[in-house]
Amino acid sequence: MPHDIPSAIDLRLMEDASKWASNAEQRPGRNAILDRLVEEAGRRAGPDPLILELGSGPGFLAHRMLKEIPQARYTALDFSPAMHALARARVKPFIDRITFLERSFKSDSWAEDLQPFDIVVTNQAVHELRHKRHAKALHQQVHGLLTQEGSYLVSDHFSGDGGLPDTELFMSADEQSNALSEAGFPSVTRIAAEGSLVLHLARKI
Repeated sequence: MPHDIPSAIDLRLMEDASKWASNAEQRPGRNAILDRLVEEAGRRAGPDPLILELGSGPGFLAHRMLKEIPQARYTALDFSPAMHALARARVKPFIDRITFLERSFKSDSWAEDLQPFDIVVTNQAVHELRHKRHAKALHQQVHGLLTQEGSYLVSDHFSGDGGLPDTELFMSADEQSNALSEAGFPSVTRIAAEGSLVLHLARKI
């Protein structure tokens, strides 16, 4: 059985969370992927969309989503109180439209008692499961949380040519597509690739 790969930092600590946030937007391709996430979510947003973000971190994506999709109600799920504190400051102009949930999506029960969502998004977070073998189970949980016509936008680092070297923590782009298909999504489309990040759209129909 493969072993999970420990993280070198503890994002529950404000020092580590702040350092991660200060470096994040400088990473190649990250801002372009965030823009595509917002664009794709906006294209699929109905009149009053309910959006869930997994691994919401310091609120970079939440701020963009709430600004560009003014009719959205947003739930930000992260295991780190420090990240939530950073996010609250960043999304202050939209604070009445966002709910913060302190939960770990590594837990088997993270999705309990949550209502169905029209859109689920995640950026640079799936690898925080700490081994790629866990991805399919996470995607299955998301599948169960989406409305019948819901959309799942998944961006993460990929391994292989042009990506990152760790093939246990990170999936190749094809492995990411396959994990979504195996989780029950009949429609999986690769939307974009920037830097070491790749963005997929998965739909239930």
